[in-house]
Amino acid sequence: MIRTGRAARAGQYLALTGYLVFLTVPFLWLLSLSFKPVRELASLHPTWLPRDPTLANFRQAFEEQPLLRAAGNSLVAAVSTALICVLIATPMAYVLARRRTPLTTAATGWVVVSQAFPFALVIIPLFLLLRNLRLVDSVPGLILVYVVWALPFALWMLVGHVRAIPPELEEAAAVDGAGRVRVLVSVVAPLLAPGLAATALFAFITAWNEFFFALVLLKTPESRTLPVVLTHFIGAEGVADLGPLAAAALVATVPSLVVFAVIQRRITSGIAAGAVRA
Repeated sequence: MIRTGRAARAGQYLALTGYLVFLTVPFLWLLSLSFKPVRELASLHPTWLPRDPTLANFRQAFEEQPLLRAAGNSLVAAVSTALICVLIATPMAYVLARRRTPLTTAATGWVVVSQAFPFALVIIPLFLLLRNLRLVDSVPGLILVYVVWALPFALWMLVGHVRAIPPELEEAAAVDGAGRVRVLVSVVAPLLAPGLAATALFAFITAWNEFFFALVLLKTPESRTLPVVLTHFIGAEGVADLGPLAAAALVATVPSLVVFAVIQRRITSGIAAGAVRA
C-alpha cells in the first residue's frame, strides 16, 4: 500500500512537471526571441540565450503599431467583461443553485449546451444586431459580445461554488432576521470569494485573448485590440517580422500572467480561509 501510494504520488509529480515544461518552454522561447537581434533570429543554429541582447525589437514594435492604444482597448474590454459577468452571474447562479425546479434544470442544461456553438454560427446575427445598435467598430459593442459569450460558462462555474456552500448557514442567518439580500451579501458572497475570483479570471483571460470577434467587428486602428494588432506584424506574403512580433506577443502575454498571479493568491487564500472556518 505504501509503495503504491508513493508510486501514484511520483506519477502525479511527473505529470505536473511535464505539464509545467509544456507551458513554460514556449514562453521562455518567446522571451528569448524578443531580445535577439536580427542576425541571431536568422541563424541556422539558434540558442536559448541571446548572445547580444537588444531592446530594438520592442522599440520597432511600438513604432510600427499602436500597441499602447491596443493594450488599453484590450484592458478596458477584459476588465469590463470580468466585472459585468461577475455582477450578472452571481445572483443568477444563486437562484439556479438554491431553487432546483424543472425550469432551473433546463436553464442549466442550456447554459452547458450553448458552449458548443461555434463562433462562426453567431457572427452574422451579432454583426447585424450591433449594426442596428450602432455599436460596430466600438469597444462597448465588443464588451457586449464578450459578456454574452462568457456569461454562460461563468454562470455554470458559479453554480457549482454556490452549491458547495451549506444551506444551513443561510438558514441560521435568516433565523437571526437577515433578509434574502442580506444573506446573499453578508453570508454567501464572502464564502463565494474563490469562485468569484476564478470566474473573473476566466472572463478576463477570455476577453483579453479573444481574436475572432475583434477581427470581424473592429475595423479602425483606434478601436483594435492587441490580438488583432499582432497580425499586422505578418507581411502580405505571410512572412513574419519575427523580432517585433515576438516582442509584441510578449507584451500581450505578460498582463494576463500578472492578473493570474494576483487572483491565484486570492483563490488560494479564500480556499484556506474556508477550510479554517469549516
